[in-house]
Amino acid sequence: MTPIRYELIKTCKQTGARLGILHTPHGSFETPMFMPVGTLATVKTLSPEELKEMGAGVILSNTYHLWLRPGHDIVKEAGDLHTFMNWDRGILTDSGGFQVFSLSEFRRIEEEGVYFRNHLNGDKLFLSPEKAMEIQNALGSDIMMAFDECPPYPATYEYMKRSVERTSRWAERCLKAHQRPNEQGLFGIVQGGEFEELRKQSAQDLVSLDFPGYAVGGLSVGEPKDVMNRVLEFTTPLLPANKPRYLMGVGSPDSLIDGAIRGIDMFDCVLPTRIGRNGTVMTSEGRVVIKNAKYARDFTPLDPNCDCYTCRNYTRAYIRHLIKCDETFGIRLTSYHNVYFLIKLMEQVRQAIREDRLGDFREQFFEQYGFNQPNAKNF
Repeated sequence: MTPIRYELIKTCKQTGARLGILHTPHGSFETPMFMPVGTLATVKTLSPEELKEMGAGVILSNTYHLWLRPGHDIVKEAGDLHTFMNWDRGILTDSGGFQVFSLSEFRRIEEEGVYFRNHLNGDKLFLSPEKAMEIQNALGSDIMMAFDECPPYPATYEYMKRSVERTSRWAERCLKAHQRPNEQGLFGIVQGGEFEELRKQSAQDLVSLDFPGYAVGGLSVGEPKDVMNRVLEFTTPLLPANKPRYLMGVGSPDSLIDGAIRGIDMFDCVLPTRIGRNGTVMTSEGRVVIKNAKYARDFTPLDPNCDCYTCRNYTRAYIRHLIKCDETFGIRLTSYHNVYFLIKLMEQVRQAIREDRLGDFREQFFEQYGFNQPNAKNF
């Protein structure tokens, strides 16, 4: 029996969004969900205890980076990634493919895999479907991702077609190389860029392989939001209704809501901690750049409508001071707030689905956040 199971609880009458439960070897978690990113077996500046405190269920770690440091052999020797990082809830590991294509300027894609340079020291490396499975099996994550080619945006139809066909062949090789199918679920990744015909081909190829879950890849790579939404509209209906659907690398509040409306169950993104380190926070009233001078004497919380640890205890003026002085505590506070904000946003989305009012919730949230404005500031 597959270790990953999706249970559909309800469909929102207003939007068609799905409320479900993702069952994993390390717990069951309601969807739609936001998964904080812990690239190197840690969500930057936050402890596992703090993540539990704010309600995180599944976190994402990075196959490529853990392969380089500390090495998947060391993680395996510790027991697995859960033991190594002291996290007893769900873990999803990506395949490493995105990093190979985004971090290495020198790469050569062949049918057997990808030859490239280590971004840390320039050493020659090779990553294949088989190697990606070996690393993820050693890491022991609950959900593994198939090794795929993540094409750039924009790409020509001809390039994308070749890429989709290669990704499908690599997906078959991943399934064959997966050594722990009863303990770890392996998701396929649907590619195809903005081309409906290629998305359909990719989805058909992968669904025929009967993965326990499916990701929509190749989005949030520079395309406009309306293109992403359009691709989701014709892609998610191609995926099985009884299995989880994961939109990779998406974490802005508007895209989380729009993705859920289009049938997505799982999201991940480095956005909340990345912008937090730069002194930018998400609030119920819109984006706040806390380094701005106008907050120097602002003794109110980051968000008056938030009950997170940061907002209960510290003021904008104090946090601005910490960020301006490069104090680590400052980025801990902004990162905590931002991750909390997105986790709670998804709780609100789930509640709105329960009550068949997600469309109304979207309209209200977008109005409050300023996403409806022609020159709305995004993240």
